[in-house]
Amino acid sequence: MSDERGGFGRGRGRGRGDRGRGRGRGRGRRDDENVWVPVTKLGRLVKEGKIQSIEEIFLFSLPVKEAEIIDFLLKEKLHDEVMKIMPVQKQSSAGQRTRFKAFVAVGDSAGHIGLGVKCSSEVATAIRGAITIAKLNVVPVRRGYWGRKGGMPHTVPCKVTGKCGSVRVRLIPAPRGTGLVSSPAGKKL
Repeated sequence: MSDERGGFGRGRGRGRGDRGRGRGRGRGRRDDENVWVPVTKLGRLVKEGKIQSIEEIFLFSLPVKEAEIIDFLLKEKLHDEVMKIMPVQKQSSAGQRTRFKAFVAVGDSAGHIGLGVKCSSEVATAIRGAITIAKLNVVPVRRGYWGRKGGMPHTVPCKVTGKCGSVRVRLIPAPRGTGLVSSPAGKKL
């Protein structure tokens, strides 16, 4: 029957005659999708196992340029918390252009914390970018005692003041179990 129509009888398929051209529908490529290939010297050293802990990076003040280094060293202990998502607007000739600014804190609850800020036209993209930036900004937090030096350090070692813009934050050492006397955003940190 297909001979009568001049060779156009194969109506099934995608018109390529099953010769295997094109990229297909993405089957069979899942194994190499999430493999981290380091691009910096520090990344290669971490992947080879020559740098075992994040303290070695902080000890020599090495710049971390890949978020995967933090993922590799802190593994399952890393938690991220979305602090705030706020819309920001820019006036254009056609009206306002709304974008979303995401603030994300990343930490392991053991003395390492990072803060990331990212602005994007979509909320999910802004959060993803802020998490990556927060991982690149991870710093160690020095902890100390209040009163007796028993057990693990539980508070800041001395009075600390931080300022950004018009906001001033002051951390004061307190006894174990006091908790934070702070706003909800400060408690998340």
